[in-house]
Amino acid sequence: MALAAMCAFAAGGAWAQDGDASARGPVAAPQTRAAAEAPKAAEWKFAVSGDSRNCGDVVMPAIAGGVRKDGASFYWHLGDFRKIIDSDEDIEHQPEHLKKPLGRSEYEALAWNDFLESQIAPFGSLPVYLAIGNHETIPPKTRQEYLVQFGRWLDTPELHAQRLRDDPQTVQVKTYYHWTNGGIDFITLDNATPDEFDAEQMKWLETILRADEANPAIRTIVVGMHEALPESISKGHSMNQSSEIGSEAGRHVYADLLQAQDAAHKRVYVLASHSHYFMDGIFDTAYWRDHGGILPGWIVGTAGAQRYSLPPDSKNAREAETNVYGFLLATAKADGEIEFTFRQVHESDVPVSTLQRYGAPFVHWCFAENSSAR
Repeated sequence: MALAAMCAFAAGGAWAQDGDASARGPVAAPQTRAAAEAPKAAEWKFAVSGDSRNCGDVVMPAIAGGVRKDGASFYWHLGDFRKIIDSDEDIEHQPEHLKKPLGRSEYEALAWNDFLESQIAPFGSLPVYLAIGNHETIPPKTRQEYLVQFGRWLDTPELHAQRLRDDPQTVQVKTYYHWTNGGIDFITLDNATPDEFDAEQMKWLETILRADEANPAIRTIVVGMHEALPESISKGHSMNQSSEIGSEAGRHVYADLLQAQDAAHKRVYVLASHSHYFMDGIFDTAYWRDHGGILPGWIVGTAGAQRYSLPPDSKNAREAETNVYGFLLATAKADGEIEFTFRQVHESDVPVSTLQRYGAPFVHWCFAENSSAR
């Protein structure tokens, strides 16, 4: 199946850049690339991270450079594009806003366009998939505004065709969706508010999973969302903070994924961000050892947000690190197995144009001081 090529947002003065940000120009909305077909090689790659508020305008261009250099077929952003509850430090340090600070309403009006212009445009023609985070629902932002602002990324020809294949009567774009590529079903979920997963999303997900289980062409299921499913090592900042209905739905989703893994013999991988650190092995907890088993799971909230301290049980994870930025590089193999490696980006990886725009002192602050874990 063709991968949708994601270009930068055309409205609001957004720009694209296939390399350094110094070569900028207006571009069209996402469209299908002729060459973007399902990978035919024995191995192919994709990249994932989330939480790019605070310093994302500095960090995301470095991530984009790393993702492109590593040869990833697409990048998947797991939510929290801008802070919204308060102004992002990177926007405040843009030269035009240092001279004339933004008012609250001015910040709210430009925040999402800034995300597209400063963080997504650096990926150029590389496909980008978006998941909704809790900061995308902080008032005055709403899901409906999210669907309007990012509709081009949620209703690409690829995703539109997939939605109609699933249900020809479905015309409405949702904040959750899926697409298949190279025998892998990629599922983006919405748990941005405490009431999710609601009954409608649960019914949709279970329909997709049952179809995957019955389809021998689907060898692997990769599920991405903003908040980690309940009872992880990161349970103190996860779906455990949802309503009881939401938390129970999260546990139910975990059980559904276990069924796909254990009964249908699919490879299953679960990705989240929300917590601003990197962690591999997030479901190796007493709860899941006693309630069905451990799914492979990662947290990669490392795209520019203020870094958090690791939770007390992080020693039980396979790997855990904070005060880092970067992305998860996934290498998909012909048999459906996926290997995940954390790729850290450093201050030296920030493009020259970004350094010139924000200045060396602020760029250094983002890497050295943007942390509550110091």
